[in-house]
Amino acid sequence: MLWLQKGQKNMKELTEEILEFNQKRGWVRNTDARSLAISISLEASELLEHFQWRTPEEAIANDKQGIEEEAADVLIYLLQLANLLDIDLKEAAKKKIKKNAIKYPLPNK
Repeated sequence: MLWLQKGQKNMKELTEEILEFNQKRGWVRNTDARSLAISISLEASELLEHFQWRTPEEAIANDKQGIEEEAADVLIYLLQLANLLDIDLKEAAKKKIKKNAIKYPLPNK
């Protein structure tokens, strides 16, 4: 199950929609890198709250909508930060996977 399926917006289009949404509401003054990084951390903590004191299965069964909303908040702030810092998240993820493959090689069989 992919989060971005055929026919849906790509990350650039989604980022543009987020920026336009914020612009129309005058929410651009606190969109510096530090504020966005803090917001990512705060929203990730809110996501984690849904799992506190529950098994993963219980958390998902009881509040999948809330989990989805917090995950979306993390993505929204991450896309804004990547846009601000001119980070291509797809390429950054590919590079990080390659780096991790070297750092954590497959075990010998």
